[in-house]
Amino acid sequence: MALQSLSPAPPLPSRPSSVLSSKSNGFLFADFVGLYCKSKTGKRRVGVSSNARSSSRFWSNGLTVRAVLDLQRVNSASDRHSPADCLPKVANLDDIISERGACGVGFIANLDNIASHQIVKDALSALGCMEHRGGCGADHNSGDGSGLMSSIPWELFNNWAKKQGLAYFDQLHTGVGMVFLPQDDSLMIEAKKVIESTFRQEGLEVLGWRSVPVNTSVVGFYAKETMPNIQQVFVRVVKGENVDDIERELYICRKLIEKAATSESWGGEFYFCSLSNQTIVYKGMLRSEVLGLFYSDLQSDLYKSPFAIYHRRYSTNTSPRWPLAQPMRFLGHNGEINTIQGNLNWMQSRETSLKSPVWHGRENEIRPFGNPKASDSANLDSAAELLIRSGRTPDEALMILVPEAYKNHPTLMLRYPEVVDFYDYYKGQMEAWDGPALLLFSDGKTVGACLDRNGLRPARYWRTIDNVVYVASEVGVVPVDDSKVIMKGRLGPGMMITVDLLSGQVYENTDVKKRVAGLNPYGKWIKENMRSLNPVNFLSGTVTENEGILRRQQAFGYSSEDVEMVIETMAAQGKEPTFCMGDDIPLAILSQKPHLLYDYFKQRFAQVTNPAIDPLREGLVMSLEVNIGKRGNILEVGPENASQVTLSSPVLNEGQLESLVKDTKLKAKVLPTLFDIRKGIEGSLEQTLNRLCEAADEAVRSGSELLVLSDCSDELEPTRPAIPILLAVGAVHQHLIQNGLRMSASIVADTAQCFSTHHFACLIGYGASAVCPHLALETCRQWRLSTKTVNLMRNGKMPTVTIEQAQKNYCKAIKAGLLKILSKVGISLLSSYCGAQIFEVYGLGKEIVDFAFCGSVSNIGGLTFDELARETLSFWVKAFSEDTAKRLENFGFIQFRPGGEYHGNNPEMSKLLHKAVRQKSESAFSVYQQHLANRPVNVLRDLLEFKSDRAPIPVGKVEPASSIVQRFCTGGMSLGAISRETHEAIAIAMNRLGGKSNSGEGGEDPIRWSPLTDVVDGYSPTLPHLKGLQNGDTATSAIKQVASGRFGVTPTFLVNADQLEIKIAQGAKPGEGGQLPGKKVSAYIARLRNSKPGVPLISPPPHHDIYSIEDLAQLIFDLHQVNPKAKVSVKLVAEAGIGTVASGVAKGNADIIQISGHDGGTGASPISSIKHAGGPWELGLTETHQTLIENGLRERVILRVDGGFKSGVDVLMAAAMGADEYGFGSVAMIATGCVMARICHTNNCPVGVASQREELRARFPGVPGDLVNYFLYVAEEVRGILAQLGYEKLDDIIGQTELLRPRDISLVKTQHLDLGYILSSVGQPKWRSTAIRNQEVHTNGPVLDDNLLVDPEISDAIENEKVVTKTVKIYNVDRAVCGRVAGVVAKKYGDTGFAGQLNITFTGSAGQSFACFLTPGMNIRLVGEANDYVGKGMAGGELVVTSVENTGFCPEDATIVGNTCLYGATGGQVFVRGKAGERFAVRNSLAQAVVEGTGDHCCEYMTGGCVVVLGKVGRNVAAGMTGGLAYILDEDDTLTPKVNKEIVKIQRVTAPVGQMQLKNLIEAHVVSSKNDYHHSRPHDKQMHTS
Repeated sequence: MALQSLSPAPPLPSRPSSVLSSKSNGFLFADFVGLYCKSKTGKRRVGVSSNARSSSRFWSNGLTVRAVLDLQRVNSASDRHSPADCLPKVANLDDIISERGACGVGFIANLDNIASHQIVKDALSALGCMEHRGGCGADHNSGDGSGLMSSIPWELFNNWAKKQGLAYFDQLHTGVGMVFLPQDDSLMIEAKKVIESTFRQEGLEVLGWRSVPVNTSVVGFYAKETMPNIQQVFVRVVKGENVDDIERELYICRKLIEKAATSESWGGEFYFCSLSNQTIVYKGMLRSEVLGLFYSDLQSDLYKSPFAIYHRRYSTNTSPRWPLAQPMRFLGHNGEINTIQGNLNWMQSRETSLKSPVWHGRENEIRPFGNPKASDSANLDSAAELLIRSGRTPDEALMILVPEAYKNHPTLMLRYPEVVDFYDYYKGQMEAWDGPALLLFSDGKTVGACLDRNGLRPARYWRTIDNVVYVASEVGVVPVDDSKVIMKGRLGPGMMITVDLLSGQVYENTDVKKRVAGLNPYGKWIKENMRSLNPVNFLSGTVTENEGILRRQQAFGYSSEDVEMVIETMAAQGKEPTFCMGDDIPLAILSQKPHLLYDYFKQRFAQVTNPAIDPLREGLVMSLEVNIGKRGNILEVGPENASQVTLSSPVLNEGQLESLVKDTKLKAKVLPTLFDIRKGIEGSLEQTLNRLCEAADEAVRSGSELLVLSDCSDELEPTRPAIPILLAVGAVHQHLIQNGLRMSASIVADTAQCFSTHHFACLIGYGASAVCPHLALETCRQWRLSTKTVNLMRNGKMPTVTIEQAQKNYCKAIKAGLLKILSKVGISLLSSYCGAQIFEVYGLGKEIVDFAFCGSVSNIGGLTFDELARETLSFWVKAFSEDTAKRLENFGFIQFRPGGEYHGNNPEMSKLLHKAVRQKSESAFSVYQQHLANRPVNVLRDLLEFKSDRAPIPVGKVEPASSIVQRFCTGGMSLGAISRETHEAIAIAMNRLGGKSNSGEGGEDPIRWSPLTDVVDGYSPTLPHLKGLQNGDTATSAIKQVASGRFGVTPTFLVNADQLEIKIAQGAKPGEGGQLPGKKVSAYIARLRNSKPGVPLISPPPHHDIYSIEDLAQLIFDLHQVNPKAKVSVKLVAEAGIGTVASGVAKGNADIIQISGHDGGTGASPISSIKHAGGPWELGLTETHQTLIENGLRERVILRVDGGFKSGVDVLMAAAMGADEYGFGSVAMIATGCVMARICHTNNCPVGVASQREELRARFPGVPGDLVNYFLYVAEEVRGILAQLGYEKLDDIIGQTELLRPRDISLVKTQHLDLGYILSSVGQPKWRSTAIRNQEVHTNGPVLDDNLLVDPEISDAIENEKVVTKTVKIYNVDRAVCGRVAGVVAKKYGDTGFAGQLNITFTGSAGQSFACFLTPGMNIRLVGEANDYVGKGMAGGELVVTSVENTGFCPEDATIVGNTCLYGATGGQVFVRGKAGERFAVRNSLAQAVVEGTGDHCCEYMTGGCVVVLGKVGRNVAAGMTGGLAYILDEDDTLTPKVNKEIVKIQRVTAPVGQMQLKNLIEAHVVSSKNDYHHSRPHDKQMHTS
């Protein structure tokens, strides 16, 4: 069997042939026909590392910033547009996005249930080793939170009781509460009174209060400001007989006390960390290493526990709060719940239906079950707590809330069908709490850990001979003698491990799940009650004649672009159309053209705090299944809860909708959604909506389990337009939630007004379970039957599709698009996306948002109901007017056309600009400025103008243009998306000016890194394709980009950068990876990217080493390690909540944060991504600047902004809103010759700006001088405006929003826009912009690499290319070790030039990114174990990881390195004596590796190199692998179902060439993994197969 890539590639000589040999111990050979090209990279610059032993100096950039925090900000949530007066049923996005976090966690448990103080000591020591996984506030000392949960230390408390003269506690009947009380003494006394009286009313006796002894000297400045009074309360519970009853009684008391506290003035300062008979939580807003010093109880030998869960928090949130530290009462959570808004809404919806006999009718008293103002972790904790207190076991509760990806799971389906039945049963009861999560949990009797379905957080475990089990985010956090370890492993995606403290049993994944699934006959219940919706054939002809279809399309707002570019493309090709150049039309609310309601919504997307996921290569964890019908009471288990209908996807055809309507158990009710305007428009829409909601209410109360909202009618009537279906769905959904009926019925939309993926996503996100797009399907049929299509197919101009296939293709494209939209925000399951409202609103007023989209953020206000009714009507009337054209109108929303929608980048603008820069004519530039000044309102800043109370000054007094242009940068346009000529001309121009150009993703030719010295008459033999050159020009990009594909990222590339940019998202398609069509991958581009010519390159959506904020901090650390002289920037895209994200990035030690607007350009992207994701930079920049100031973090980072910049006015607007630097993208391309043909994605650019075709590139008209002229004109424009305003320097106006005021301008659609958000101010940074820009590069602090580099033998070996051998001790806090050494070597010798040898052996547990960016000549050996990202970006050398001698476990069974090893490697050899985690060798280009087992997604996105796996692999092997080889041992014939066969083929290893390569690698592995071996053999040169 062979894995062989099916991507087109030239035939290669001596390929191993595919012949079957015997199966015994057969190696499977994966042959991804790869062209291996040696990378020819030149010299490079150096990087940075850290040793967190000095973690108190984690931020050692010398900032002594103090800011006064508005600590009420989070509690009161933003009121800019928070629907405060909305019924309290719905979660508000404003609250949710102000709370983000990630962390390091672990537990330690003694299997013999023996309590000891050692366990607590070990947990505290582990916490200290996790300091780098947490965040620190602006005072560098207030931690984001750390804590510890253990069993109750009765010995300690009895000792205290004795001293107080109290009797010893009766352990069986005593509850202990750990309480945060108000600081103010009088308020504290009041709070205690309320607590005591509640206990008394419940029949509990308060035995006493204990002040918890604390040492406040270790608390940071900000943390001290909000530090509560910490006390413990002891109560005696008389009623309960068993532990569960007692815990339930304490739970009820806590809920009643919390409810009472909400009405008190001190309610916000009161919190129960825990109230239990079993467990206690000690936590606070502390750095992890001081938790034990703060709470002196934790140092007492009397504090004993058989287990401890510990947690270190990294909050991106503005002001972390004491209660949000973890562990919570039941869980410690490392990760982010992406679906939290939907989860909260559904939890609130089910409050009325939750009942269980264990509560004896007191369910009302324990509501609510969620709190939008708390963190996602706190809400998941309260949901789990509810299930457990209602009688579920902890493992069962977590299987319900965080299910694994059980569909298509080969092992589960075959061997554990009962587990599949369990998940199927609950799928329709509880939407998954989805997102990256490592969850540790305990109720005092069981301790356990589970991982989310994607396995996006690291989780390693080990067990020792003295019966202690450890689980942690990292290995090496607790010193353990390896000879005592008897088991080492890791939790894979969806896995769980539990420890039963009472029996001493450890249950690994399948044992836990089989036990839980066997509790009830779930399979039987599903079989008897659950129905599947069977497929129904598509209609075979149109229902209406062509004229009728046209009228309907007009009435429902279709344009000719929608039909031809979107619907017909999907019907023909089965995928979404691709386009380019970004979105440069006005926001819907600013446009003079009518828009559909959907256009006012922008999709949210994941960036930094949680990852986007990968629908293309990791689709196996995703599902579009949805259940229709009533959702029962989740606290009770029974067959009736399974009575639902399962749909395989939410896209229905007419026949399937009919089947649902006819289902007798669903009792469907069809509700028409038309409104009547015979009495005038005023009030008509709102009145109809109210009636629709009442009708829905009545239908559900009468037993209907399915509401079909339909805008179908036999005949269109001029006076009965359809309510926009999104408005109808949202209104009914919200109404049912607020009336406690939402769980009783599902909503389905039967609509003409839904045709693009974004439309489906909006309808589902606001509550619809499924959609039947009847007019879109009719349009597909009409297209297929049209004479034009028939002729094109007949003449072979278009692939032939049947009418059935056309509709199937359309649905397929919609489904793929939905998966992509879900994945952008990191959600795997449609059932979790439904009702999660993951959108932002731009241009709808408060009355509409509160009525139908309650909880969504709408910062700028907008349309009223009546204004929306008028816009709806403007489409509707087109179907009835006499002079209606016989064809659909083209609004010009996608392509520019005369008379269509205004585009910011239009032909007239580019002609005027070309004239000005080519003729160097000031008068021509002023014509260009005039054109911009007279344009229609296009962006939010067009609604503002400058004002000043100062007298104008002469321009001569203003800072010179030469200083202003240094703040200018160009956009990250990759070489590949644009031609070599354009890329180099832009770089040369920026270097002449002292500004910065950006390499984009895709690497850079080393020939560009040296100044030109051979220019004659403007031409240089070095760069013969350019003209207009000067001696001294350099074509290097000052900013070099590191993107998720890591194309072209080598150590030398990194060390030759002035700045390194981490691209998290791009404006044109945030949440997705870049794509380069195959025809643009020329031989030159392929060489720079280590890939194959002609094969399309798709970057993965997330960075595989950034699944959370602490991972981003690690990548920033890695880049500072390899190049300590380069500032590191992080590129984000504007969306609500970006301020919170930016705070985390600043804490992560970034030097620069770039905010991009949604209107950024692009070479290629799906149309719906260009149009419907991301927000305006004006809002993103304002939020970022102000949030950073509120946090005292603004001085740490330079703020850069880009998106649609065209003039000096744009620069000054951005400056007034707080930006230090300004990025120009599309306009820089226009200045060098782009004519906005908008065909970049086709490789046919008429002027060679965005093409790789030689003959087109020869037409490139630009010279570097054109761009220099443009930027100098812009700088002069800036100077002129500054002079008019009376200011001498840009520094003087940065962040001064009082210089802006709304323009007196009337918009076509509304006068209700509110720009207060942009014009607000929270004060100024302490430093001026120039001081912020000129500060030193942030450092990693003292690191192990610095010690290596000052070692005289090592420095001599590097300097004089000698051989040196060393042995060094390493700890998990030593991160990115070898990165800085590699940087020094690469800077001096390039990627291949070093002839010496650095033979360094490390012993111990290595921190993250061990041996990153290795270069040839570095032979690194680790005896011990390593964490995530081993060998990241390595370009050469040899790396060996092996365990110590005489271990108590089998090395080949143990996990010895973490996740995502060899990410983006471009060379070298790796030998791992043990197993690796998930995503091994992801995006490997040329490295060779031998490993003894891997997790899921092995060899993902590989483009070259060779991987040998001598053991088991996980699922989804070789997804997206377009080159390279994999040899995989398949002893039990289980490999084939685990391979993703999309691109590769499988064959046995029979060809002599393959056998020889495999044998050589295995022999090298055997030799290298012996511990007496020390590079005794001559160092092998890397093999290249041909």
